[in-house]
Amino acid sequence: MRTPIDTTGPDRTLPPVLKNVAFPVIGAPLFIISNPKLVIAQCQAGVVGAMPALNARPAAQLDEWLAEITEALAAHDRTHPDAPAAPFAINQIVHRSNDRLEHDMQVCAKYKVPIVITSLGAREDVNQGVHAWGGVVLHDVINNVFAHKAIEKGADGLIPVAAGAGGHASVKSPFAMVAEIREWFGGPLALSGAISSGGAILAAQAIGADFAYIGSAFIATDEARAVAGYKQMITESNSDDIVYSNFYTGVHGNYLKSSIRNAGIDPDNLPQSDPSQMNFASGDGDAAAKAWKDIWGCGQGIGAIREVVPAAALVARFKREYAEARARICAGE
Repeated sequence: MRTPIDTTGPDRTLPPVLKNVAFPVIGAPLFIISNPKLVIAQCQAGVVGAMPALNARPAAQLDEWLAEITEALAAHDRTHPDAPAAPFAINQIVHRSNDRLEHDMQVCAKYKVPIVITSLGAREDVNQGVHAWGGVVLHDVINNVFAHKAIEKGADGLIPVAAGAGGHASVKSPFAMVAEIREWFGGPLALSGAISSGGAILAAQAIGADFAYIGSAFIATDEARAVAGYKQMITESNSDDIVYSNFYTGVHGNYLKSSIRNAGIDPDNLPQSDPSQMNFASGDGDAAAKAWKDIWGCGQGIGAIREVVPAAALVARFKREYAEARARICAGE
């Protein structure tokens, strides 16, 4: 069950679609890796499942995937009225390199996607479009400055992507980011960055977040569309096996060192890239292809991931660890 929201500081509010999420976790949308099978499993387990719109290729496949997700979750709710599925989210890259944005937004409007996660730029027109069909917008940010801009442009909530998060990430401490944002913002906050256990989920709430935003742990699940070697590498690695670089996309992110070595590159001597040449949407360029197909993004929290399991089993572990952590705190251990 949801832990009561802390009412200290700014007025804390959650929109209805998020208030009823059974367990305070949002599965991060994983480029290439997230698919309907994973999203459905996450939602049925009681956490928000998410995937990037761009994972559907060709673009027409997005309509098929959203139909599959909405139908599967509706069927689950009919047969499990006492344990309905959590809502799902679609990630939209709003950077200028995404020439599919208009099309993908139209498909999301058709299915009235409940949550849209926007990345790489805050856009008022996108936010207004989501609000028009009754959806909620969460925007990921790497600092307090971008957080202000996102809310000013109409986002409903924020995803502080703190140090240690997989893929594109900040160098900011989660303690600093959440504290600074909570000085002025009382809306939905989902903290990202090296969260791979139930205790870490509780810790995210303790410092002021409403949800933990978890990506890397879900890569090592049966449903994830990652190659077996990627999943296995996660189970065999820890934070010492992560490198932070902007070489592949122009924006700094965290990657598995072993995948870089396997591509014939020294992970400890990566050159700097030109941010003006960044490309996140197409995946067609050599650098982009390496970043997301050959070079594997991953966060620092993977030391807690030691086996590949079904998504439901991973969420069950999180719930068990979360309850144990709360019990220890209440007992004063």
